[in-house]
Amino acid sequence: MDFQFLVRSSPFSVLLLVAYIGFMAKTSRSKKAKVLSSKVLYTGPAFSVTADVVLEPSGVQTRRDIVHHSGSVVVLAVKETSSGPMVLLEHQYRHAAQQYLWELPAGRIDKGEKPLAAAKRELIEETGYRAKKWKRILYFFATPGFVAEPMSLFLAEDLTEGEAEPEDDEVIHIEMVPLAKAVKMVIGGKICDAKTISGVLWLAQQRKSFKTA
Repeated sequence: MDFQFLVRSSPFSVLLLVAYIGFMAKTSRSKKAKVLSSKVLYTGPAFSVTADVVLEPSGVQTRRDIVHHSGSVVVLAVKETSSGPMVLLEHQYRHAAQQYLWELPAGRIDKGEKPLAAAKRELIEETGYRAKKWKRILYFFATPGFVAEPMSLFLAEDLTEGEAEPEDDEVIHIEMVPLAKAVKMVIGGKICDAKTISGVLWLAQQRKSFKTA
């Protein structure tokens, strides 16, 4: 297509050109990569890894090593008090991070399980808490460069305490933390888990918006 001719011909042609470029860009973004080959490198109980040779929407052919995961749920359990909301946090050792981390309750979605059912199960197993009100508030990928793990973050309210049912390898300390303190923990780097940062800051923003509305 002779773009210079279009620009010289008329303002209307320029508009057509802009519309065409926008359409092509949108079409390109809507396409998925074409997998030319895929080799399984590892299969385990929690995830598998493949080496994929792909032709991406941009036209680039490259190799992508992908961690495949069934998906996870995260629970932002909130207790309302006269002094403000409190967030249920867990403190546990994470070998991959080589340190203890403050986190929201979370876990893998089992095969055939619905995200909400998984969220309810994980909250009970890890903390013993149950909630009467549930709402999915965020859906995201924590590491989309190479991990195909979608995360659904649920807001859980109207809590009741109960007995936890942790797995054999789970040693978890739970604590109700005031929202204001949790935000300070995020800003100060004490909370460095991405899914927890997302949930805490989401709640802080929602409460801020509510107060100023």
